[in-house]
Amino acid sequence: MDISALRHFLAVADEGHYSRAANREHVSRATIQASIAALEGEIGRSLVEEHDDGVDLTEDGRLFLDEAVARVSNAPTPPVNRGGKAKASKGKGRAPVVKGEPKPFKKRQGR
Repeated sequence: MDISALRHFLAVADEGHYSRAANREHVSRATIQASIAALEGEIGRSLVEEHDDGVDLTEDGRLFLDEAVARVSNAPTPPVNRGGKAKASKGKGRAPVVKGEPKPFKKRQGR
């Protein structure tokens, strides 16, 4: 079972809504729904039922909730990507001046 799918399931269980869970996990709503569908396919039972105003856990979902909490709490935390140092792009700019050669002339602007 994928830990990220379990985290998505826990977010849906806490929020009771796909969109709010997606905002909380910083992923798209489609990713949340795909994770839930993958878990349901792996377990073989329906975990959530959708309504017009949100999502509720089924009886099987409530039973699976304790197992999901245990697995997520025992899982190692993923490494945090702090990013690297930003590098400035090197544009074309002027050509370097080379000793012994004349400076490059400036092209006239056409009219």
